[in-house]
Amino acid sequence: MTQTAPRILAAAAPASLVLEVPAAAPDVALRHYAARLSVETDPSDVRHDLEAGVPGLVVADMRGAADYAEEHVAGAISLPYRTLTEESTAHLSRDELYVCYCWDPGCNAGAKGAARLAELGFRVKEMIGGLEYWKRNGYPTEGGG
Repeated sequence: MTQTAPRILAAAAPASLVLEVPAAAPDVALRHYAARLSVETDPSDVRHDLEAGVPGLVVADMRGAADYAEEHVAGAISLPYRTLTEESTAHLSRDELYVCYCWDPGCNAGAKGAARLAELGFRVKEMIGGLEYWKRNGYPTEGGG
């Protein structure tokens, strides 16, 4: 009778949740992230541009007027997204870039406002993180709150 050597089982590699869906090809990833960055910005970049005096930026609070009055990004204007119409925006320059925001990542008033402004022919970006992340970074706010 022939004896066989004991088999040593190799440990199975753990299943990857990251690679469950394969990563995109570099050109696909580039198009995706470039598209995101064309419509989004963050508090750090907005603050940098405001401090540097970059012309053509308007920071716009898309929340209701009462929320704006309580506290908003220093220098921001109030443009409650529910009030955005051709008539209510007639005084705004279409040569500016409107950086829209709301309260926090769980609030979509910034996205809704950006969509409405874009529909009306304005150039827009949404400031991701909103006022909450602006404040977390210690950037200045204004208002009576």
